[in-house]
Amino acid sequence: MKPFKTIILAAGEGSRMKSKKPKVLHKIFNQPMIHHVIAAAKQCGCEKICVVVGHQAEQVKEAILQNDITFALQKQQLGTGHAVMQAMDFLEEDKNLLILYGDTPLITAESLNELISFHESQNNDVSIVSAIVEDPTGYGHIIRDGQGNFVKNVEHKDASQAEKAIKEINTGIYYFKGSALKKALAQLTNDNAQGEYYLPDTLSILLQSGYRVNALVTNDPSAYFGVNSPVQLAQATAILQKRINQRHMENGVIMLSPETTWIDPSVKIGADTILYPNTILEGNTTIGEDCSIGPNARLTDMTVGNAVQLQSSTAIGSVIGNGVTVGPFAYIRPDCHIADNVKIGDFVEVKNSIVGKGSKIPHLTYIGDTDAGEKINFGCGTITVNYDGSKKHRTVVEDNVFVGCNANLVAPVTIHKGSYIAAGSTITKDVPENVLAVARARQQTIDGWVKKH
Repeated sequence: MKPFKTIILAAGEGSRMKSKKPKVLHKIFNQPMIHHVIAAAKQCGCEKICVVVGHQAEQVKEAILQNDITFALQKQQLGTGHAVMQAMDFLEEDKNLLILYGDTPLITAESLNELISFHESQNNDVSIVSAIVEDPTGYGHIIRDGQGNFVKNVEHKDASQAEKAIKEINTGIYYFKGSALKKALAQLTNDNAQGEYYLPDTLSILLQSGYRVNALVTNDPSAYFGVNSPVQLAQATAILQKRINQRHMENGVIMLSPETTWIDPSVKIGADTILYPNTILEGNTTIGEDCSIGPNARLTDMTVGNAVQLQSSTAIGSVIGNGVTVGPFAYIRPDCHIADNVKIGDFVEVKNSIVGKGSKIPHLTYIGDTDAGEKINFGCGTITVNYDGSKKHRTVVEDNVFVGCNANLVAPVTIHKGSYIAAGSTITKDVPENVLAVARARQQTIDGWVKKH
């Protein structure tokens, strides 16, 4: 494959979105649309990327924040050809150039590699991606001769009735030889009713100069789906959801309700893991084999081991070991490390804590800023009191400790190994090894109190 560069057009206002936000920054699976396009270009070996910005340019540039991307400014939006002209300094005659759009988030490295291979095998000067669609209204129509060779691109408004019936349309994705694109842009004019410079006009310019122009009919039109409205944003999201879920199922993941399962593109899942309805997996989440996740579970930036059962719970930015059970209705907050065979039960919250192997936190408990050892039992209603009103402090609970229900462990405090904390105790001092700590008022019975009051 010859080295190539990519220009991504992202200057338009996107008025049909009816939003204050630039169109290309609307998100699909927690990433701005343009991020998906950049990722696809990089995955197929793009050498350098230039993004053409215009409407709310600074906001778009700030959202991308990648050092290896350059920008060109289109102050006035005067057509796609005009947009590419703003990146003339980026073009090189001896480098091929791929032209993409920031609002086509479903594009894939596979579809782009298909275009590049077609271009090189046919020795084209410019290659177009075309698609066969049921309703070609509003698109440019691809006109071919009797031998199937590309003849011209005709915009729908300029097409004859016979040409309007042609269902092969121009997706707007191009792969140029740099020298051919430079020549065509030098001759491109805005001699039309709109007074704009249209990139498709470069095709006729090159054909008339004897250059080789050809169109590749894609097998996957959805890869070039453009988003111009909230309705199309939802449609694109549904297409990507189905694509992602199918990939995981083909790799051995079981989904009981794929239509209600949402998985970010970056998520990794092991074989024989079952995802129950209304499961959401986000960010850099990795899940091992033989797990059971959901229903009604949300995991973000999580690392989960094998044979984990997590039901109706939320977990963020933490690590869960093998054989752990979580939930229902548990909340694992960031910076937790839950070791193997731990039980995190119902209505339990864990934050910035280590929980050692085999420990149990069955229900109605808050463990925050805690270093908990192995084989600890936290009774119902236990709270590690980590905040004194100005600073957070840590609690240390060593191995084989038994904490009775409704106990408060007021940090900073250490409960040494093998000790028992009596139910209802508020522990404010360190507890030695292998003792029973009781910190509560002695029960009293007052005769006659009820009658008196």
